[in-house]
Amino acid sequence: MSDPLYQAEILALARLGRAIGRLEEPTVSARIDNPICGDRVTVDLRIEDGRIIAVGAKVQGCALCQAATAIIAGEAVGAPVATLEHAGAAVAAYLAGQVAEDGLPWAQLGSFAPVRGARPRHDCVLLPFKAASKALSQREAVSS
Repeated sequence: MSDPLYQAEILALARLGRAIGRLEEPTVSARIDNPICGDRVTVDLRIEDGRIIAVGAKVQGCALCQAATAIIAGEAVGAPVATLEHAGAAVAAYLAGQVAEDGLPWAQLGSFAPVRGARPRHDCVLLPFKAASKALSQREAVSS
């Protein structure tokens, strides 16, 4: 593939993203669809004592979407819920050029540097973060 967006690091992460399975008993789960490109991501989270203890997912989407899901699954486990929310906001700001790479909470998010100049592809990277955020908002609604 010669597209500069799909560098070796993105493709390696995408392979990991495709291998993630759904959780049998998630605390929360949410699906987000991108009707423009057809990407669909479901994120399952198991949460205990304010920390994410397991991440599951099903990704029907491009390599960027799969790679972002892999980063979430690899980095969020063990982290406080707020860290995942912060990561989504940080990667959105990074893609928009508002935050430097050293401002990202997870180093692997810097893998999306080639996407910064491809604004139409930002949604591909952000879709799994939006699904995770939607799932977390369901948790907050239930506990209110």
